[in-house]
Amino acid sequence: MATQPMLQLQLITLLGQKMDEEVYEVILPTTIGEISGFPGHEPLVSLAKAGVIAVRRQKTDPDTALEYFATSGGIIEIDPGRVRVLVDEADHGDDIIEAESQKALERALQMRDNAADQVELEKATQLIDRHQTRLKVAGLRRHQTRTRFK
Repeated sequence: MATQPMLQLQLITLLGQKMDEEVYEVILPTTIGEISGFPGHEPLVSLAKAGVIAVRRQKTDPDTALEYFATSGGIIEIDPGRVRVLVDEADHGDDIIEAESQKALERALQMRDNAADQVELEKATQLIDRHQTRLKVAGLRRHQTRTRFK
């Protein structure tokens, strides 16, 4: 039996390598929309926007087996056998505590409402985006868990 082609996914943050493993598919948030990287993909370099990266480890894995990462913006480089994602931060869905992210979002919204200048407003907006993305990933994980145990 022939082995299925795979991609080497390298997810690299400011703190170091978050993931360096073989996967079948990576769904990436870019500034022009989501793109999926598969084995044999044409070479591509793109800007990543803050959002959710979804990883399918095997071709036969159902959507309920996807792994999710909440990421900041960065750079994506795709080659036929590799996807390299360089971002400031990436949090695995299993590492996100939804209640903490909800509280952090509420603080960021209050910070935005009380911003005294453009710098404070921009910082608050970045925090709001970060925590909304983390909550989206937490919601996807919660939905997966519920679907898996039905």
